[in-house]
Amino acid sequence: MRLSQFFLPTLKETPSEAQIASHRLMLRAGMVRQLTAGIYSWLPLGHRVLKKIEQIVREEQDKIGFNELLMPTIQPAELWQESGRYDDYGLEMLRITDRHDRKMLFGPTNEEAITDIFRKDVRSYKQLPQLLYHIQWKFRDEIRPRFGVMRGREFYMKDAYSFDIDYESARHTYNKIFLAYCRTFTRLGVKAIPMVADTGPIGGDLSHEFIILADTGESEVFCDKKWLDKDLTGKGVDLNDRTGLENWVQGTLEDYAATEEMHDASNEAVTALGDDLVTTRGIEVGHIFHFGTKYSEPMGATVLGPDGAEVPVQMGSYGIGVSRLVGALIEASHDENGIIWPESVAPYKVGLINLRTGDDECDAACEDAYAKLTNAGIEVLYDDRDIRAGGKFADMDLIGLPWQIVIGPKGLKNGVVELKNRKSGEKTEVTFEAALNQLSA
Repeated sequence: MRLSQFFLPTLKETPSEAQIASHRLMLRAGMVRQLTAGIYSWLPLGHRVLKKIEQIVREEQDKIGFNELLMPTIQPAELWQESGRYDDYGLEMLRITDRHDRKMLFGPTNEEAITDIFRKDVRSYKQLPQLLYHIQWKFRDEIRPRFGVMRGREFYMKDAYSFDIDYESARHTYNKIFLAYCRTFTRLGVKAIPMVADTGPIGGDLSHEFIILADTGESEVFCDKKWLDKDLTGKGVDLNDRTGLENWVQGTLEDYAATEEMHDASNEAVTALGDDLVTTRGIEVGHIFHFGTKYSEPMGATVLGPDGAEVPVQMGSYGIGVSRLVGALIEASHDENGIIWPESVAPYKVGLINLRTGDDECDAACEDAYAKLTNAGIEVLYDDRDIRAGGKFADMDLIGLPWQIVIGPKGLKNGVVELKNRKSGEKTEVTFEAALNQLSA
């Protein structure tokens, strides 16, 4: 993509309304613009990151056998009245009335809708498990939306739901999703620590939050420092081996980690840690629940069991805040010059900078480099704008692409380009072919 043809409205000044790094940088880098309180438009650069995160999340759900579907954003109130949550949910639920005076709502979550789908079409235990997910916009009417996409009112979320015949099967599904989440966040280039959590309004008796450590996190968290270097990829774990998977999950969780609500300073495991206890702040990016029959019983989601008796199914739900992750990744990875994207979610892998647009030799070298990078399958954003070099450097650092190739008159005389790693700041002068080989590897 040529930057001269790309909508990238960067800002030099920090918007006064932005209080945290991710909000400031997303506005300055032209990733989002606020439409109204807590509601944002995603501009092309932000949209590319959002879609890359979404795709990684999708792939990891697919790998463990979940099926993707798409449920509506608007839901009828009667479904929530069946589950008993319509009145309990409070003012965060945006309630509306249609022209026929029917009560509707903008979905803050989808337990009721998915249970309704299940109960209409699944009759026998032989049809279980059913593992379903969707990625959809949701709305919660936060009283004080703030911190940009980190605490907005409208947000993009992956939520998955499982239906199993008994607790043991449901627990196995829970463990599979636990591992899938660990792998998802690893692929996103960030460490998200699973912590025992309160189930809140979703309900249930088993729940873990996945927390990214960041100084600007919303709440205090506590963990053994072993978590900082722990491998969470679960290499070699067989998803179909219930005992092996359970042992891996329990082994992973044996080191202390707790949110502020669940932390117990007097716990022996905590006091024994001494200086190895890490106290910092964290950002919740995922939350998984097993809630048994909380929704299936009141809503009649039952199947005929092996003995012919009708039984309510065991359910779980599993969320990842896709749009929130964009902000969380920035909170975890930025510097004074801008964003530093992990390669897996970067809007482009390489930023190509023409130091002297309009110079025939520079233009020709950049066009040739742009073509070769593109033909090699490398996503490249070519800054071909006729502006000062300083502005190009500043914008490229601000938007945080992992690599920069700088081509100018001086380097061309010596047969080299400058290759910069955005994360380390390291700059090397190499031939373009050497840079291409390195980036293609």
